[in-house]
Amino acid sequence: DKCLYEQVIIKKKKFLGICLGMQLIAEEGFENQNTKGLGWIKGSVKKLEVNGLKLPHIGWNNIQFTNSKLFKEIEQDTDVYFVHSFHFICNDKENIAATCSYGDTFTAAIQKGNIYATQFHPEKSHKHGLKILKNFIED
Repeated sequence: DKCLYEQVIIKKKKFLGICLGMQLIAEEGFENQNTKGLGWIKGSVKKLEVNGLKLPHIGWNNIQFTNSKLFKEIEQDTDVYFVHSFHFICNDKENIAATCSYGDTFTAAIQKGNIYATQFHPEKSHKHGLKILKNFIED
């Protein structure tokens, strides 16, 4: 959307994508067919390879994160809540703010300037999720 692009990319207003919102900022996705994304972060969205585990990936799982401002004052290996079958394959590793392992290791959060995104649901992730949302607002 032109208006959203102007606000986030041109005017640098903060953006937080959650779950599908994270997947939409990729260049392309392969859910049912090849679909163009917003292209704000280089990468693509593909189905999780879970090596015999159940899909969708639903429930609590721990994340390992970088020094992203989203995770200020949060302990490593914190559990957060996921509901997804697809994941963002981020081309630029410096944009990966957190990872998670479920069958394979995947990108759990992204940060690039004013753009933040989580594959997990902070709004369902108890006190840690509330802290992540607070960190986003206060950054």
